[in-house]
This record gives sequence, C-alpha cells and structure tokens, in this order.
Amino acid sequence: MGLVCPDLAIRAFLLWKGGVNLSARKGISMARPEKVAIVEELSEKLAASQLTVLTDYRGLNVKDITELRKKLREAGIEYKVVKNTLTTLAAKKVELEELEPHLVGPTAIAFSSDDPVAPAKILSDFAQDHKQLELKVGVLEGKIIDTEAIGELAKLPSREVLLGMLLGAMQGPVGGFARVLAGPLTGFVRALDQIRQQKEQA
Repeated sequence: MGLVCPDLAIRAFLLWKGGVNLSARKGISMARPEKVAIVEELSEKLAASQLTVLTDYRGLNVKDITELRKKLREAGIEYKVVKNTLTTLAAKKVELEELEPHLVGPTAIAFSSDDPVAPAKILSDFAQDHKQLELKVGVLEGKIIDTEAIGELAKLPSREVLLGMLLGAMQGPVGGFARVLAGPLTGFVRALDQIRQQKEQA
C-alpha cells in the first residue's frame, strides 16, 4: 500500500475540522430564532399576568411537581420551567430588571392572568406541605412583591368570595359595580377597604 501524501492528509484534516465547526456554527444560528421566540413569549406572559410567582423547585420529585402542576392548571394557572438567562432578557423587555437577582438556580414560574389570589394560595399551601418548594419573589400587576406579600395575598378570600362581599356591601349604581368587577384586584381590594372604613365610621 502506497504512502498518503502529507499535504493531502493535512488538507483532508482541515476540511473535516472546518466542516465540524461550520456545522456547530450553523446549529447555533438555527437555535437563535427559537430563543428569541421564547424570550418574546415570556415577556408577553410577564406583561399579561396579574400575578407572577418565581419558585425554586429543587428537591421536588416528579410526583410532587405533577401534583403541583395539576393544582395550578385546575385554577387556570400556567406553571412553566424556564431558563434564567432567557427570563432575564424577557424581564428587561418589560422593565422588570429587579427580577434578575432572583433568577438563579432552578426556576419555575406561575403565571395567572385572571386571579392573583389563587396562585398565591396554591403555592403557599403547597410550600407548607413540601418544604423543598421555595417561593422566590412575585410580580403583582407589574410591581415586584416579596414572599411576605405573597403570603399576605394568599390570606385574602378568593375572588368569588370577594365579589360576593362587595355585591352585598355596595350601595352604588350597577354601573359603578360593573366597573369595579372589570378592574384589577388592587382596585377591587381598595374598594372593599373603603367600604369597611365607611362602616366603621358610621
């Protein structure tokens, strides 16, 4: 068998090596649109959610996570495991840079676009029974809240109970009642507090 020309061997090696690098670069390029789409999706969820809660699920087993997802899903809440780097970019897009220090370690986020009380209740109750679940921080209608505030939010009655309380207490016209129902929870709770203060002064 004849000897292989050294120049040919070197060129073959470089061509092979270049092909590997080209393929790798192509893979990175192909992944970029997917990452952009994920950042866009996360930023939209952060902007639309009435209450967002960041959690560290480290230590929970598959059964625990499945149970938690089921509880949240039944309440209309999405629970999503996220990459911290992409979530940091998404948070910056919606001016929630304060989330960045909390985006370390395993992170899963609960998004609730309708009811801010339900996720606070479900996650707080679950964390009491499963100490491995850590609530990191929350976002209530675009404002950062700490875990203590999440706990206080969890103590509020459900939205249905609050609506019933307000319906029984309000003496104003139907139009005003409808406007409160359509408004965010913070305004809703504020209206209840005003009614309570009026009753105490009467």
